[in-house]
Amino acid sequence: MATVIFYEKPGCINNTKQKALLNASGHQVEAYNLLTVAWTAEALRPFFGDRPVVDWFNLTAPQIKSGEVVPSQLDAATALALMLQNPLLIRRPLMQVGERREVGFDRERVSAWIGLEVADTDRQQTAAQWVQQDLQTCPNHHATQAQSCRTP
Repeated sequence: MATVIFYEKPGCINNTKQKALLNASGHQVEAYNLLTVAWTAEALRPFFGDRPVVDWFNLTAPQIKSGEVVPSQLDAATALALMLQNPLLIRRPLMQVGERREVGFDRERVSAWIGLEVADTDRQQTAAQWVQQDLQTCPNHHATQAQSCRTP
């Protein structure tokens, strides 16, 4: 199994579920606070690979929801500069295994990359509940009073 370096926003409900699924699949997760890492453009850029710039963003970030930042109108250099100023704009999680880096938690992509098979029968029941859930979209993004995924 893999050692997954996992950059998250502490308190994010989906990041907690994602880490639990990785652990249940036998991976070791080293979690770091995405918001407190001293990011540089050179360190952050490889996580996005060849994805379109709009896919780099946390679409529930307050600056995006307010229309202050419009990801579809940005080039890569501007997007990175904005993310370095405000890490809440970065789509979560950022994950690294070896030299490969990824953004977001697309279950099929992660499964093909490092595997998400839960072998431990005690963990299968717990993990099974997340198999059918959307682990990318913030569950609080429609709630007005719930802020755990959107603010520091």
